[in-house]
Amino acid sequence: MAMAERFGARWLPFRFVLAVALLVLVTDRAVMMRAGATPIGINYGQIADNLPSPARVSWLLRSMQVSKVKLYDADPYVLGAFLDTGVEFVVGIGNENVSAMVDPAAARAWIQRHVQPFLPATRITCITVGNEVFKGNDTELKANLLPAMQSVYQALAALGLQGRVNVTTAHSLDIMGSSFPPSAGAFRADVVPYMQPILSFLSMARSPFLINCYPYFAYKADPGNVPLEYVLFQPNAGVTDTNTRLNYDNMLYAQVDSVYAAIQALGHADIDVKISETGWPSRGDPDEAGATPEYAGTYTGNLLRRIEMKQGTPLRPSVPIDVYVFALFNENLKPGPASERNYGLFYPDGTPVYNVGLRGYLPPMDYSRGTRKAVPLLALILIAVAAITLSLS
Repeated sequence: MAMAERFGARWLPFRFVLAVALLVLVTDRAVMMRAGATPIGINYGQIADNLPSPARVSWLLRSMQVSKVKLYDADPYVLGAFLDTGVEFVVGIGNENVSAMVDPAAARAWIQRHVQPFLPATRITCITVGNEVFKGNDTELKANLLPAMQSVYQALAALGLQGRVNVTTAHSLDIMGSSFPPSAGAFRADVVPYMQPILSFLSMARSPFLINCYPYFAYKADPGNVPLEYVLFQPNAGVTDTNTRLNYDNMLYAQVDSVYAAIQALGHADIDVKISETGWPSRGDPDEAGATPEYAGTYTGNLLRRIEMKQGTPLRPSVPIDVYVFALFNENLKPGPASERNYGLFYPDGTPVYNVGLRGYLPPMDYSRGTRKAVPLLALILIAVAAITLSLS
């Protein structure tokens, strides 16, 4: 029996079906890539054993209109899942591989393997060499950081990618010896010998200074004396810097401006500071004050509103803050306190951990071959065409 007879109707002409398929495809692309992309970045960590496939994550992020993604590696499956999507990527060289990058041949080989094959279809715009290197005690790693950055930069130039892909590193806020008032911001004395040449490199390469800022840590350490409204972007009188007379109504902006002050104190006023991580945990151990869905939603939601307003810090009001929110998913294999596993905007099944107005679609999984795969776009088109055909029959 013909399929049309089984449905009790005549199949529509092929040209009509093809037109509908094309319409679905064009509509999908327009929805995914319309100009009003959300001006936020998302950290996409994968220290978990229950996360959806990169292909499904690609749908989720594009349906949310997220325009920037930061990885902690250069996962080819992730980069491949975002081909021709227009999403901008920061990829990372892990601390365990930094020292090897000092060798120019190794740096070039890394780029040829992890970056060059995906360009320009995947928009890789930045490489972070190491993460929070000065937080640890590995003196060899600290000494090799700048030579590794220089080697990667030179390899990019040799491959004709200079100017298209930046090179930098991400720092934790504990590189600061002083951060309040913001105008008195200064790097730790032991960090300065490393930081001075790194800043000169960033200035020469026109690369940003990345900082991981977590007001939550300040609140967790001293909840009795750190005003909750100040760390959550809620209405409050703020704090005035006695040197500049600038008023700060939230801790994050004060932290960023203290970094600007520390950079300027070492003679540089031409380097942009970007927030490579910030977030608030939705759950924690009993001694982790403030780790609740309510506070996490308040922090992230208010931060997103500031970003959408293209707001700058008091020191640089005309420069919109550039933020990568941590993180996309809760990651169940991360070590440390419970909060470390609960920074996600979403659970691994695509359900929001809390509501901040970010709506996304995580497509279903295909179990037909015993593997978990995202339903291909062509399959979704054919499903839509079949549905329209039946409805018009």
